[in-house]
Amino acid sequence: MDSRRALLVDAFTTDPLAGNAAGVVPDADGLSETQMQAIARELSVSETVFVRAPDDDGDYRVRYFTPTQEVDLCGHATVALHAHLHDDGALDAGTHAMETNVGTLAVDVAEDGTVWMTQADPTVREVDLDDERVADALGVDVATLRDVGADLPTAVASTGLPFLVVPINFLEHLGNADPDMDAIASLAADYDATGVYAFTFDALDADSTLHARMFAPGAGVPEDPVTGTASGACGAYLRAVEAFEGGETRSVSEGESEEHSDSRAMPEEMRFEQGHFVDRPGLVRVCVGDTVQVGGRATASFDGTLRVPEQEDDDIVEA
Repeated sequence: MDSRRALLVDAFTTDPLAGNAAGVVPDADGLSETQMQAIARELSVSETVFVRAPDDDGDYRVRYFTPTQEVDLCGHATVALHAHLHDDGALDAGTHAMETNVGTLAVDVAEDGTVWMTQADPTVREVDLDDERVADALGVDVATLRDVGADLPTAVASTGLPFLVVPINFLEHLGNADPDMDAIASLAADYDATGVYAFTFDALDADSTLHARMFAPGAGVPEDPVTGTASGACGAYLRAVEAFEGGETRSVSEGESEEHSDSRAMPEEMRFEQGHFVDRPGLVRVCVGDTVQVGGRATASFDGTLRVPEQEDDDIVEA
């Protein structure tokens, strides 16, 4: 019977039991995919990150699993992992090369423990959706999808994972959303998206850029409390549609890279609120320049040991 250290680390917050909890397995060498999936299922948070020896020229290799499947990238689990390694004395402040399924990405750790993740090159493509279908899936009135700023478009945005980005006019409507998870999963699948990221500029805090909710039932995550990778994708989207250009929006043709848009009026740093409607408030810092970066703090809420049966036993993980 193998034993592995496992933690629950709350990302995008400095308060335990807030933000977004990620499973962290800091030594996953020798674990099979089946065992990693079983551990993720046992920890039962939206994503668990596993750290292994590097395959290529990175400092280490990571893999991410939801309770039901592997995903290529996860922002909040990356922040959780690096904050833990820094707090544990296993990782110095500085820039580190992290191998993922979408390539080797840079992660910067500040002296105070703030983690900044450089995401993959962004792409944004506008999509023409049936407003009634989107409203029914989200459980909102169709009017909430209209008169959003200068009628910002719906788009699929990606910085490693694609998300269907849907603007909502007011916070009240976003907070009262009652999503139909089957319809959300179908909608996301039809546009090859991991999930639906709905946001409004009507934020709780005057210093925040927007408030968001993210639903990814097709990936085993009905609602993610605070989503790093989707926040980076939304940041890329906001630049692509020129959301800060005095109401002028720009159409993004299918498959076109977001990098060609004008970003003169983009804030140097944006602050995205999320998680308040599931009692897990958190804050994601987003910078969109030559690269897209998401950042935040994290704190551990649980640190223990899992017993992992051999693969042929029954794939049950015992706490």
